[in-house]
Amino acid sequence: MDHRVRIRAVGAADWPGVAALEASAYRDSSLLEGRAALESRGRASPSTCLVLHLDGRLAGYVLALPYPAFRYPDLSRPERTVFRSPNLHLHDLVVAEPLRGRGLGSRLLHRLTATASAQRYRRVSLIAVGGMETFWAAHGYLTHREVELPASYGENAVYMSTALHDAHAGAEATMRRKQADDRVPRP
Repeated sequence: MDHRVRIRAVGAADWPGVAALEASAYRDSSLLEGRAALESRGRASPSTCLVLHLDGRLAGYVLALPYPAFRYPDLSRPERTVFRSPNLHLHDLVVAEPLRGRGLGSRLLHRLTATASAQRYRRVSLIAVGGMETFWAAHGYLTHREVELPASYGENAVYMSTALHDAHAGAEATMRRKQADDRVPRP
């Protein structure tokens, strides 16, 4: 079965669905921010906040905004400041629960990385929550355990970052390997 995937900037009509995905992903946790906070992060950097549609239905999103390195959004309030920074902070990436494990999160991340590279960001940072540190490490992110995080991010949360050219080079290498694999004759 061939599924159509489309990734584009978040539009005004997407916010109810984005908020619903966030509520589903973070129910019963301190990570739940709500629609007003999510929209404020989207307004801070519309070109780096993306939605993923699978077969015409909202299946995931990524919200990223410029933030000084080693700093991060306060989960208890909407954004009030738009920073000018060479660091892009990937604040949230969610894929609908029944669709996880299909590479859709990686597709969102690759699109965000390409967008950030085109906009000349130098680094991408994030806070790995809910045991996702290994996912991010597999995509080239390094941990910064020296960065203290508030309890609202969860007990095992860790600040991570990657140099954008390294992340972009990694994505290009992966694409070259895939293209090479596609040329290998199959038995």
